[in-house]
Amino acid sequence: MSENKQPAIILVRPQLGENIGKAARAMLNFGLTDMRLVAPRDGWPNPAAGPAAADADIVLERARVFGTVEDAVADLAHVYASTVRDRDMPKPVATPREAAKQMHTAFGEGRTAGILFGPERSGLTNDDVVLADTILTVPVNPKFASLNLAQAVVLVAYEFYHLADGTPAYQPSHPEGVASKEELIGLMEHLETELDKRGFFRSEDRRAPMRRTLRNLIQNASFSKQEVYTLRGVVKSLARPPKEDR
Repeated sequence: MSENKQPAIILVRPQLGENIGKAARAMLNFGLTDMRLVAPRDGWPNPAAGPAAADADIVLERARVFGTVEDAVADLAHVYASTVRDRDMPKPVATPREAAKQMHTAFGEGRTAGILFGPERSGLTNDDVVLADTILTVPVNPKFASLNLAQAVVLVAYEFYHLADGTPAYQPSHPEGVASKEELIGLMEHLETELDKRGFFRSEDRRAPMRRTLRNLIQNASFSKQEVYTLRGVVKSLARPPKEDR
């Protein structure tokens, strides 16, 4: 994913190298590589970031350091500020899902965007947020709304990646196709015939409901063609007399 088609992930005054590494790992999980660090507390590079990144080295190697938030967002057309706090400033609010839609539209029109994430302990200040166009708020339990830095990054990165992902929301359990009704009915009738021979349907008044139960079991199983073929072979094998009786 080219960097002009993805949001910049801007970590403002991050405190621990481990958290920067974990954020880098979360970014690369979903194809993001534009990390920007604003005044990291322990400087940069930070030896603690590498192990925590779990091989997301490309993100750390490309990370750019800025002295101020103003410098970090200077080339961006739209900035989101990730925060759960109420602010005394009128700004639109978006969830990560809505922000992802907006960013994909922006990138399609040749515009740029980035997301601010605050320090682990205190979050973004009002002076940070005032530079943003939109407040980005993750819907979480209002009684426990605390997310760590990597969690916040992974939620936003996932929603952005999800919109461009070609994996279908629903994938059938049998990509080769489920059995046809004709094949299922053939299995049902085969099973019923053999069970009838062995007196399974002992009560005539129970025959119909028991038959429906068996057919429903087969129908609801969503068997593939191969599975129906295998089961018919099983029924056929069980219907033969034992070898010692032949």
